[in-house]
Amino acid sequence: MDQPRAKTAEGNAGCPLAGGRAAPSPPTPGGGGEGGNDARQSRRALLAATVGGVVESFDWTVYAVLAPFFAAQVFPGDDPVAQLLGAYLGFAVGFVVRPLGSYLMGRIADARGRRFGLTLSMAVISAASALIAALPTAGTVGAAAPVLLVGLRLVQGLSMGGENPSAAAYVTETAPPALRFLYSALSYSGVVVGNILSFGVLTLLLTILGNDGVTGGGWRIGFLAAAALGLLALWIRRGAQESAEFTAHAAHRPTGRERRTLLRAHARHLLAVFLITLGATVGYYFGTTYLPHYAAQLGVASDTASAAAMLLPLLALIAAMAGVGRLADRFGALPTLRAGLALLALGTVPLMTALAHRALPMWLVTVGYLLLIAAPIGLANVLFARLFPVAVRVVAMGVPFTLATGLFGGTFPLLAQALANTGRLTLVPWWAAGAAALSLLGTYLIRPPTSPTRKEHA
Repeated sequence: MDQPRAKTAEGNAGCPLAGGRAAPSPPTPGGGGEGGNDARQSRRALLAATVGGVVESFDWTVYAVLAPFFAAQVFPGDDPVAQLLGAYLGFAVGFVVRPLGSYLMGRIADARGRRFGLTLSMAVISAASALIAALPTAGTVGAAAPVLLVGLRLVQGLSMGGENPSAAAYVTETAPPALRFLYSALSYSGVVVGNILSFGVLTLLLTILGNDGVTGGGWRIGFLAAAALGLLALWIRRGAQESAEFTAHAAHRPTGRERRTLLRAHARHLLAVFLITLGATVGYYFGTTYLPHYAAQLGVASDTASAAAMLLPLLALIAAMAGVGRLADRFGALPTLRAGLALLALGTVPLMTALAHRALPMWLVTVGYLLLIAAPIGLANVLFARLFPVAVRVVAMGVPFTLATGLFGGTFPLLAQALANTGRLTLVPWWAAGAAALSLLGTYLIRPPTSPTRKEHA
């Protein structure tokens, strides 16, 4: 295969898992150097990337947990089951366009810079959340209400398709080399913080307004909070600087043919990202989004108690992610990830069976399951991004990542609810366990580095 000029210019920089060495970054602001200024810039870059995860996760989780409350207002009809399924369909459709958004927004981030892409995506996400908060009900505009909701979710899906891959590339290119996977875990912890905030808002709304108050319009407050968080993220990102690694390679922008050649050369890793994301995203949405409703349908906890019970376990998940990040920096990302996926595949069904038979309390099962997903979700950002060259990093990581997330994460509440409605609720943990096992197999598609000095990735 002919080598494109982009790959020649970059060598295999940013792709050490494919056997190349990462080129040293010049000591410009935003890099991950050892000087005090560089360290401060790295921390600022980490904060700028992390806050986007807070907004993204809060927005999508608050939609899922509020869906049972706003479904009857937005979706016309008298069948509450059909209305709830319609609301979950609105949750899923935003994921459908994420791969397209990842490609479009990724092209922008790969061409104009990580900071520009992160700013653009956050502005769109925040505006759409504000519009959902002001959405007219089906009683006012009829069928136009769900159409407007779905349209806004599609717009958010396009923007969010580029948010996480751009943030992953940004962290990869600005993190100190010895702390790359700790930074990966910390950056993705923003997603968990968003979950904590969303369950906190739901608990607060239910406590103050009650079920009827939330159903009657209090759900709008959740989306107003999402819009406000987006504005905060934009303000924080104003002070972030472009990554030095991107700047060093920005002089040569590959042609369309060169980009396609680079992507074909990394087809094996594109598939690996898809498969690993599959199990991670199923586990994530099961553990952080659907589990409270799952427990309520089992009759082991009420919706309100289940939501409140998520707060401390999610804090434990953040600590566990930081722990596996440090383990990956010391012992290697792939061994750590494989161990985590194996435990997730083996532990899911026993934990949920214990919950169904009341052998373990809800809080303990929740903590146990969230600890199992710490490695798959904590290591993915940097692990995936470093598989690909700088010139196509956001697109190459983002498209398979968002495709798997859309097909298997975004549809998970819908599939789980459909199983529940047909009396097959206990099959949900088996699906999650099988997805984790498939992801474990996907890790063996990653080619380890040839250099022993790249131990942190192997």
